[in-house]
Amino acid sequence: MSTVINDELYMQLALDMAERVLGQTDVNPAVGCVIVKEGRVVGLGAHLRRGEGHAEVHALAMAGEAAQGATAYVTLEPCSHYGRTPPCCLRLIESGVARVVIACVDPNPAVAGKGIALLKQHGIEVTVDVLREQGLALIEMFAKYITTGLPFVTLKTASTLDGKIATASGDSKWISNEQCREVVHTMRHRHQAIMVGIGTVLADNPSLTTRLTVPGVSPIRLIVDSKLRIPVEAKVVTDRSVRTCIFTTALASEQKRRELESRGVDVVACGEGEQVNLHQMMEWCGQHDIGSILLEGGGRLNGAMLKEKLIDKIVLFIAPLIVGGQQAPGNFAFGGVSRMKDAYHLQHMEVEVLGDNVCISGYPFGKRQVEQAKNGMKEDDDDVHRAR
Repeated sequence: MSTVINDELYMQLALDMAERVLGQTDVNPAVGCVIVKEGRVVGLGAHLRRGEGHAEVHALAMAGEAAQGATAYVTLEPCSHYGRTPPCCLRLIESGVARVVIACVDPNPAVAGKGIALLKQHGIEVTVDVLREQGLALIEMFAKYITTGLPFVTLKTASTLDGKIATASGDSKWISNEQCREVVHTMRHRHQAIMVGIGTVLADNPSLTTRLTVPGVSPIRLIVDSKLRIPVEAKVVTDRSVRTCIFTTALASEQKRRELESRGVDVVACGEGEQVNLHQMMEWCGQHDIGSILLEGGGRLNGAMLKEKLIDKIVLFIAPLIVGGQQAPGNFAFGGVSRMKDAYHLQHMEVEVLGDNVCISGYPFGKRQVEQAKNGMKEDDDDVHRAR
């Protein structure tokens, strides 16, 4: 078996492990590591929790002395800086590995090529870009946050064939099938926060928690409520198992604000006008280490976020139903465009059939890819090899 095929085989194993822990690492990226020596896997590891050992640390601990002269496959460039944990590069160097294979360079400016350079300085052979696109897809939320300071926002919505998210009477249970709803709960598990508008809370009184067969991590609940109309009896207020933040404006009732805060709810004023300033809201989230948000809003919030270009990815579930009704709400409620050529166009679109439902996903403003940080590296370096 060729080196390229072997590299992809073991990197795929590392990527699979990283994918399994998506949602567990808070704002940190999910990373997997596999250590191979003489054709045998001697160490496996994944980053399991923010502030704890990274994937390389766990894999090296399993490998022990077998790491000497081995090859380490890592889905993301090993860190070279001191954060909550020591640099993984130093651990790899100290272990005596002979070669490190990397899926993609770390977009974090504190790392971005520095880890690769450090490994090279200690005579370790480095190969980069092995299954690079898969590696980048795995860290797309982290990449947005670490390079902009703003959260990655995934808009999830479910509609009928005629684009309705509820009937004219407001009934919406259930549009999507059970299989799709299970996928949505997995999405909640993989995002740090879930966001809805006050209309959704008033209509459905949702819990906004993750409900999976195997217990998942429930995201922080974010509610957009410019006038603080939320009832103090709402589930997102009374259920304190998960943190709830309500975004409002400076014009909102101070008495209602104090009442909500006395019940353990965070109330954040974003903007001086009648509507929540969505950009200020996103900045607040980034400043408070919220790096990913699953937006499950109604048409107005969806439309406003799209219009302000605050949506990174759209996931749309479509059911084979037609409900009609001129007053029935749709996926996006905003002024719209006057010309078809100005319509929002999903790029890098994927389509998946889930029972009798269809899931369409894509990026309305182009997929955010992180360019490889060169950091002085040259294509003809003797000790840096790029997968072709």
